[in-house]
This record gives sequence, C-alpha cells and structure tokens, in this order.
Amino acid sequence: MEPIDYLSICLDPVRLHSLGAAAAEGATAAGVAEAMRIAERDALRALGSLRVAGLIDDDGHLVVEVLHQIGASLPTAPDADPDILAGTWSDEEAGILTTFFSGARLVEIPANHSKRLVILERLAQEFEPGLRYDERDVSFRLQMFHEDYAALRRYLVDEGFLTRVDGVYWRSGGRSDARPPGS
Repeated sequence: MEPIDYLSICLDPVRLHSLGAAAAEGATAAGVAEAMRIAERDALRALGSLRVAGLIDDDGHLVVEVLHQIGASLPTAPDADPDILAGTWSDEEAGILTTFFSGARLVEIPANHSKRLVILERLAQEFEPGLRYDERDVSFRLQMFHEDYAALRRYLVDEGFLTRVDGVYWRSGGRSDARPPGS
C-alpha cells in the first residue's frame, strides 16, 4: 500500500475511528456503529474497506506490519549538505549539525544552548571577517537557512558571533578555520 492510499483511507472519520479501535482492542461493527452513532451497515462497510486494504485482520485487529511497511516507504529528509559539515568540526559538533540541518536548511533552532552555539558557530561562517554587512544582507543570508532569520540574527549578536552598531553588522566571533577558504 502506498502512503497516499493509506491517507485516503484514513481521511474518512469512520475508518479512522475503526483503525483506532482495531489498534486498541479490536474493532467490531457494533462497537464502531455505537461509538460513531451510525448504522451498523456503514460500520461494516468501513471495516470491510480496512480489511481489503490489509490494515485489519478478520478479527478486527490492526495489522501493525502494514503500518511499518507504509512508514518505511515514506520519503525521508535529506542529510545535511556536505558544505554545512565542511571544516574542522569535532565529531560531536558534526553530529549536532547533521541533526539540525536537512540539506542546507536549518530544520529547527535548537532550544539547548550548547547545541544552539554550534549552529550559530556554523552560521557565523557565512560572514567574512573584516567585511561590513547591512541588516538586509544579514537577513538575506540567514533566511537561506531558516525562516526565522530575525531570531538567528539576534542570537548571533547576543552570543558575540556578530556585532551590530548603527544597523551595520560584522563578524566578531567564531572560528576562522571552521570552513576551508572558498567553500
């Protein structure tokens, strides 16, 4: 069964309730009809379509293996882009980068301070030491990584990776050797 087929089956509230009942204790037409306040024939129809799809067995119990197969066929997020990992990162830091980046996008800003520092260290590498950037340029660079570029900009300043004076930013912290020149 393809994930889209599973989704179309589950969009029906009676079939969705039936799946829940099958997972909990086993679904019966009488139980589904009573719980959903529908005619028993409608409950039978829903259970029948779930049996045909292979999601429940003849006793009304969920077939977990089918759900595992569906889950295994779902697309996965791409690994962190190699450019994100380029440089002199420790194994622990590379693990953090791999966890929070998918491709070249930051999936989420870590709540954990030490993990967030690793992410900010990596983002700081996008700014060349000695160059000045206006706020629009900083925002543009950061939104390439995450939609909440304002929070990233604020964190970079608060943690000393960037300095801001009169709307002008420059890199003031972080490793200078985290990425090879030109990468």
